[in-house]
Amino acid sequence: MSRGLWLALSAAMVAATIVVIARSRRRPPGPRPVRQEEAVSDASLPARTESAPASPWPPVPVLGTPTADDLQRYTARPSVLDGPAFAKMFEEREPRQPLDEAVRRRLTRWGMAGLALLLLAGGAHVLESAVFSKESGGAASVASPCAEVPPEIRGGCSLAEIATLEGPDSDSGEAYGQGATYQSGPDADCRPENATPRVRKLNAKVVRAVDRQWRRIEAWLKTNAPRSHRTLGKPGEPEVIAAAEAEMGSLFPDDLRASLLRHDGIVHLDDIGAFGFLGHSNASVREIRDTWRQLCLIDDEDDGTQGFTDPRTEWWDGRMLPFGSDGLGNHLVVDSVKRDVGDTDHEGIMSFTPGGVRIRSYYALLKATADAMEDGGTIGYWKPEAVAGALRWKAL
Repeated sequence: MSRGLWLALSAAMVAATIVVIARSRRRPPGPRPVRQEEAVSDASLPARTESAPASPWPPVPVLGTPTADDLQRYTARPSVLDGPAFAKMFEEREPRQPLDEAVRRRLTRWGMAGLALLLLAGGAHVLESAVFSKESGGAASVASPCAEVPPEIRGGCSLAEIATLEGPDSDSGEAYGQGATYQSGPDADCRPENATPRVRKLNAKVVRAVDRQWRRIEAWLKTNAPRSHRTLGKPGEPEVIAAAEAEMGSLFPDDLRASLLRHDGIVHLDDIGAFGFLGHSNASVREIRDTWRQLCLIDDEDDGTQGFTDPRTEWWDGRMLPFGSDGLGNHLVVDSVKRDVGDTDHEGIMSFTPGGVRIRSYYALLKATADAMEDGGTIGYWKPEAVAGALRWKAL
């Protein structure tokens, strides 16, 4: 039996119980009527005669008959429950006053209304289960890391995945190349199909959250590191972000796009500590694209055996977005699919615990930076400090 039917039957039983209780209180309790056969006078019954005392049995003691001492020994002792405290619990109480007619009518109406609502909800559940129980073979069943991501936060999916998930008739499919697929090659993420740039609408909640963290960072820099504050870039342009996405074949997460639209990287000034995260300078949209090109030229192969590779453990993979650089060949990156923050060492492999801690998104990095600045705290083993009016990241 389905869950909906069980729900409906339970509701019916509850409503029926309410109605029965209300009906049972309609008549006030009174003396039980005496039946006719019980009304016969005691005088009409024959008088009982006293008989002579019966002779004791057995006439002589026999084996197994208890003596007076045995009876005294096995006499029941008084129980705690026989005390006056417990006796009050079982005293007969006066019967409750019956409910008046108005209260009974209200209880009946509410019971019937509740029953109707529960039956309606159960029927809707049964109908929904019968109609939508079968899985469709559409785009939502595609095996993809973005298959379960809601449309409004698919900013971390690749262009090919967006086109595949939303189908050939969707607006995104037309914008990014209908039925777009990667070319075959060692690292397909470094060889995306050509796509038409398209400016995508940002989630308003993401924009407000990112702006709130940036205001905290800007206020701290203006007070403690004004020289680094002057290096914050001007607002970016949505068209430039769309062009970079089309060329790189990966969509920037919404929090990264909102940040670039507030500060497009930094302004490089002589002898001034430029702003950045975790010892890396902040990159603009064009610098992200150019660095991505260079890294794909250096390493455009997937490491692994028999076709099994993990883009997150290689030195570089084309689905990463390099948004920070320390000038020594090391970069901070955002995974365009999982949207968490990592770093890549020019002599080692990629890691997604920069500073020794997990940073689950670009927004999380912004918030952790603002918290560390205001509280004098750290992000892993990185600590932001103000030195001679400029921001410095100290490795502990």
